Amino acid sequence: MKKWTSWQDWTVIAAGAYAALSVLWTSQGGSSTALMVILGVLLVAAGVTNLAMPGMPAAEWAQAVFAVVLLLAPWFGGFTSMTGAAWSAWIPGAVALVVTAFAIKPSTEEYRHHHVMPAP
Repeated sequence: MKKWTSWQDWTVIAAGAYAALSVLWTSQGGSSTALMVILGVLLVAAGVTNLAMPGMPAAEWAQAVFAVVLLLAPWFGGFTSMTGAAWSAWIPGAVALVVTAFAIKPSTEEYRHHHVMPAP
C-alpha cells in the first residue's frame, strides 16, 4: 500500500470533516455540538494517520470505533429529535464505518507482509 492513496481513508476524512463542520448549518442542542466536532476531528485525524502510515490495523480499528461512536452519538447525546444534527451524525458515521470495514483487510495483509516472523 502506498502512502496517501487509500480512497477509503480519504472518504473517512471527508465524512469526519462533514460531521465536524455540520454544526455550522444544522440546529444543535444538548451535547450534539461537542460530540460532532470531537468525533469528526477524531475521524479526520484517524484518516490522516492511516493515509500517512498504511498497514496499521490497530489504527483502522480505532477509526472504526470512532465511526461507531459517531453513528450512535445522537442516542448518547440525546439529539435524535433534532433531525438535522442527527442525520449529520448518522450518515457520516455509517459511511466511515462501511469504508473502514473495506480498509481493514488490506491493512492487515500489508502489516503481515512486512512483519512476517522468519521460519525457525
